[in-house]
Amino acid sequence: MQKIIILDFGSQTTQLIGRRIRELNMYCEIVPYNKFPFDETKNVKGVILSGSPYSVYDTHAFKADLSQIRGKFPILGICYGAQYIAYTSGGNVEPANSREYGRANLTSIDPNDPLLKGIPAETQIWMSHGDTITSLPENFKTIASTSDVQAAAYTVEGEKTWGVQFHPEVFHTTDGTKLLDNFLDICGAAKDWTPASFIESTVAELKEKLGDDKVILALSGGVDSSVTAVLLNKAIGANLTCIFVDHGLLRKYEFENVLRDYEHLGLNVIGIDAKNRFYNELAGVTDPEQKRKIIGKGFIDVFDEEAHKLKDIKWLGQGTIYPDVIESLSITGTVIKSHHNVGGLPEKMHLKLVEPLRLLFKDEVRRVGIELGMQPHLIKRHPFPGPGLGIRILGDITPEKVRVLQDADDIYISLLREWGLYDQVWQAGAILLPIRSVGVMGDERTYENTITLRAVTSTDAMTADWAQLPYDFLAKVSNEIINKVKGVNRVVYDISSKPPATIEWE
Repeated sequence: MQKIIILDFGSQTTQLIGRRIRELNMYCEIVPYNKFPFDETKNVKGVILSGSPYSVYDTHAFKADLSQIRGKFPILGICYGAQYIAYTSGGNVEPANSREYGRANLTSIDPNDPLLKGIPAETQIWMSHGDTITSLPENFKTIASTSDVQAAAYTVEGEKTWGVQFHPEVFHTTDGTKLLDNFLDICGAAKDWTPASFIESTVAELKEKLGDDKVILALSGGVDSSVTAVLLNKAIGANLTCIFVDHGLLRKYEFENVLRDYEHLGLNVIGIDAKNRFYNELAGVTDPEQKRKIIGKGFIDVFDEEAHKLKDIKWLGQGTIYPDVIESLSITGTVIKSHHNVGGLPEKMHLKLVEPLRLLFKDEVRRVGIELGMQPHLIKRHPFPGPGLGIRILGDITPEKVRVLQDADDIYISLLREWGLYDQVWQAGAILLPIRSVGVMGDERTYENTITLRAVTSTDAMTADWAQLPYDFLAKVSNEIINKVKGVNRVVYDISSKPPATIEWE
């Protein structure tokens, strides 16, 4: 399979470069800047060098030997990548007179350069750097400038190497996708990476890899584990067994609804009601991290107990996706955190892992799910944390608090759907605060609970902004919750962005 290699020098937008290339139907892989796959170059069509938080002249800057890459593959350096190519070729990179961040416009463009084909002069770009190239090496040629940056883009004469000191991958660069598409054309890329082709090749690989072996998979009701289950089911059918654990912290009716959805998909699912077990283990616990650990360990224990009732299981299926894989390694190749959806299980159960989605971004997972014929409400489901309502109930957890939050959350989510707002936000949910306040109901004094409503817009949850939901909608939700949920007399709306706040409260 053809691919583009993206060398990651530590930029916050490296994953975004990958997503943009994938959106152009071209497969790509992100690897640390010093881990170019020299032993697997047969299908490599081109190389992209990402940005970096460092300056190229810093003693601790990330440095890569490009001698075996330049001249052999088309190369596009972005920001730091462009400066690094120029700097290591004899050019000068120095601190800019003023830091260059935000919108700018290209004032001149070489219309004959293939990287800039079809991109008009005055197109808007996005700058994000404190350094600039002050002089290019002799065989480098400027192909685009701004009012402040002479070498906004350049090409190297005699080889297929380009550099841009702006970020084509970000939304604010108007013709950024066009520029990346031009680079793929320069690479001779087939651009045939589609959900249908992914499904076909993945199912074939799973059949060959798993044979007649049996696989067990933990379902959460979320899109990643659900699409994983459907892919595995398509490959091995009855040899897949799924386990869905109700830890008592799911949304209202979610256990029943999810099981019903999975029946429609033809999956072999075992549903486990473990509510009381989790409530007992969580009794009196208020520390958020301790709650997470108790819920995580409890899930592992329940899953392990049920798995041991089955025979001849050799594989554990997981819904790991590409951002998990990328983030589990630093750019030096050192593991910094584990992203196993059911952390601890591979070691505990001595099973081999099968992760059919490990090459996909979240938006690609959704497109694959649609291609598989899955119901839209499963594919478009908002992210929901593994600890569930356990981290949306601040303080200790009791069955009564769960009941209050489930009822309030159900009204909120139902009205989001009814008003056509559900698909306009990335994630939404209700939070039960450990705060009671005075109210008046029916001429009587009340002293009851406070519910916070949270809704954010995002693309990848790395950053998020609070959703500006209509006032009349918020008024309707507040009125419905206070009138219908026993124990609540006040509703507030969270208008904090991430950062500095997080999406979840715990």
